[in-house]
Amino acid sequence: MQSQRLPTLEDVARVAGVSRATVSRVINGIRNVDPQLHELVWSAVDQTGYVPNKLARSLVTRRTGTVALVVSDSETHDDDPFMSRFFSDPYFGRVVGGLMSVLRPAGVQLALQMVGTDGHKRLVGDLRNGQADGAVVLSLPAHDPLPGMLADNGIPAVLIGRPPEPVPISYVDLDNSAGAALAADRLAARGCACPAVISGPPDVPASVDRISGFRHTMARHGHAWLPSASGNFTQESGSEAMRSLLSAHPGIDGVFVANDLMALGALLVLRDAGRRVPEDVAVIGFDDSSAALAARPALTTVRHPLEDMSAEAARLLLTRLDNPATRVTSVIYEPTLIPRQTA
Repeated sequence: MQSQRLPTLEDVARVAGVSRATVSRVINGIRNVDPQLHELVWSAVDQTGYVPNKLARSLVTRRTGTVALVVSDSETHDDDPFMSRFFSDPYFGRVVGGLMSVLRPAGVQLALQMVGTDGHKRLVGDLRNGQADGAVVLSLPAHDPLPGMLADNGIPAVLIGRPPEPVPISYVDLDNSAGAALAADRLAARGCACPAVISGPPDVPASVDRISGFRHTMARHGHAWLPSASGNFTQESGSEAMRSLLSAHPGIDGVFVANDLMALGALLVLRDAGRRVPEDVAVIGFDDSSAALAARPALTTVRHPLEDMSAEAARLLLTRLDNPATRVTSVIYEPTLIPRQTA
């Protein structure tokens, strides 16, 4: 019995009522195609069961159809703890969701790459050799050489969060200082006499901006000095920081916490210490992640639109891939305060 013939480009063209050349341009991701024709072609692909030959496509376009999400950290990631944090921290899941909202409709796959300081050169080499068309980078260390390495090697890349040092690379960021100012205004409006702050790592740009914005705004409200402690954006570190603050400054009646996970840890410590929230201590987090809704009481927080920011990062990268001459740019989002029950 003779096997059934596989569908061809000609079959797709016949069903769509367009030329073979038009089908080829749509499938190969060439973007200056009329949207109606684009829809007709992909509908015909579904009807015929045609499967594009990715190898042939990559030979024509010199593109892999893959973008790397690079998480750059100061540690190596052969250990399980970081992987556990990646899949449990709502921050990373929100980034992936935002990226895929743009990449999936464009037919682009996302490949996760976690690199420590010993993996930067290998990653850059892999990208130069075409293992992915470009990269969206989450740079976690304070003095990360990776953004500069990508720029120096001409690799299309977009950073989520501003680079720790000036680098000619496009990035998407939030006005973190303005977000912290919103939290300060909220605590001041509640009449907090002894506000405090739990910051993230003191050498991470977003953390620096948040604590700076909070301190400057509190100073305008007459608070020349603030009790403070730092964590590493995990729930456990938030608990430890809150215990330290309560021990040293038992009169605290308000606290701004630099992310929701740390705020969740702080709330647990306050509850165990018999402090009512918000009656005794008002608490404000940052991110508006799932942790804010999981908190009891529900956490007042500053909205960090990660999904929107990640989607914009994907759009910037796809634009750069289509037009390598596109200039380096930045997009800054404005924060909003989400009032709930803790402040």
